[in-house]
Amino acid sequence: MRPRHPILWLFFALSAVVSIALFFIPAFIIRPFTHQSTTGLALAMALRQRAPLATLIGAILCAFFAFLLWRSDSFRRKIALSVVLVLVVFSAVMARLNYFEWMFHPVDSAKFEAESATKLDNGEMVLAIRYGDDARAYPVREMAYHHIVNDVVEGVPVAVTY
Repeated sequence: MRPRHPILWLFFALSAVVSIALFFIPAFIIRPFTHQSTTGLALAMALRQRAPLATLIGAILCAFFAFLLWRSDSFRRKIALSVVLVLVVFSAVMARLNYFEWMFHPVDSAKFEAESATKLDNGEMVLAIRYGDDARAYPVREMAYHHIVNDVVEGVPVAVTY
């Protein structure tokens, strides 16, 4: 069955794809433990900066086109419209939140083990701090998720960052 109003469907699809992409592309590029090129990061940050306004405009356009298409299409198409609208609204909301803070939150109470009890490989990199008689080591693989550890070394509060 051929859809009615193919131009409206095209505009609906384009506005939906743009809105969803403005959230998902930066979220896909900026991930821990993956290669991030300079060009990719520049693209992600440019999209991230423009996403709040652009996803709002895209959501409004999608809702408008969905309203026009709703009255004349089949039940299956209405379900498709609804699912796409949910994804578009999700993208518009997420574009306004700093979801990177959820991934990269600071560690406020670090737990330590004796050197002999650790499960670190011999070649594993650590960030180390020594102050007076107190020394600490923070595994880089753990720091990559959090980027900052708030700790106290020899009674002095420190913020270790990576």
